[in-house]
Amino acid sequence: MNPTVGWIRSLAQDWGVPNALVPLVPFLLLLIGLYAVIALAAYLARRKWPRADKTIAFWLFVSPWLIGFCLFTIGPIASSIYVSLTSWDLITPPRFVGLANYTEAFQDPKVAQALKVTLLYAVVSVPLQTVLAFLVALLLNTDLPGMRLFRTIWYLPSLVSGVAQMVLFLWVFNPQYGLMNDVLGRFGIAGPGWFNDAGWALPTVILMSLWTIGGAMVIYLAGLKDVPSNLYEAAALDGAGAVRQFWHLTLPQMSPIILFNALTGIIGSLQIFTQGFIANGGPKDSLLFFVYYLYDNAFQNFRMGYASALAWILFVVILALTAVTLRGSAFAVYYETELSRKRRRR
Repeated sequence: MNPTVGWIRSLAQDWGVPNALVPLVPFLLLLIGLYAVIALAAYLARRKWPRADKTIAFWLFVSPWLIGFCLFTIGPIASSIYVSLTSWDLITPPRFVGLANYTEAFQDPKVAQALKVTLLYAVVSVPLQTVLAFLVALLLNTDLPGMRLFRTIWYLPSLVSGVAQMVLFLWVFNPQYGLMNDVLGRFGIAGPGWFNDAGWALPTVILMSLWTIGGAMVIYLAGLKDVPSNLYEAAALDGAGAVRQFWHLTLPQMSPIILFNALTGIIGSLQIFTQGFIANGGPKDSLLFFVYYLYDNAFQNFRMGYASALAWILFVVILALTAVTLRGSAFAVYYETELSRKRRRR
């Protein structure tokens, strides 16, 4: 413990502060000090610029968020960069090792397997989820009786948490008494081992991911409702059929929303963890997802420095894929702005 923090805690105990509140005293004193600095800066700014009241009020109102962002987001990020350059078991003090963790990661065969499994999952599951959610939204974009009930039913599975969902599908895909193999057996088909088979474990998780497309479907449905109906009326008057209307009106108008769902799907799929954790990596590391391997190094092997290095490698991979997707979207996404048309022409 930092000597200053220890001194503040002992002083708080001497003053009769309850033991449950003693750990909060250093944090509260830090906040008081920060707000004292902010108040002093605001006072000096007001004396120098008397008309800057609105600007000062703005910074005072956003200061709680800024302080929390610096303390709980920027601080841990900067700390993780340092930890990734050390060897630390959470018990002994960190020992600086430079880029040794990154060198080891590039030579670790399990890192290669984790990247392979994670990228394969993302490459297959994200397009399937995007297309299926969009098609379901098109089907539900009608005013038939009972349609609100159907929309609710499609959305409900997305509310099920990852652990509950995995436990449910472990039963559904059980090779001995699972529901899926029972249905296949009624048609004379011998079902595979699903999670118990190294060749079927990852496809099974991909099938699971299609069960929770309700969240993306709701976003697509909102976008479809926002497409102006007069565009379809004008296209119909010009003789455009349903296929042409879909290709030349619906897809361009929905392309920004498709891009948004694709980006969030890519970022989420690269951070998949629960399925690999519940399946313990799967047979022959077939479900050794990258975040699960990171967790295993951090909290099972207590190699916090190596796990931090893996986290930054994953960050670079996600950043690169996001940048490539955004760069490619300039030629496929339609925005009703002059800037967008200039980008497309370039």
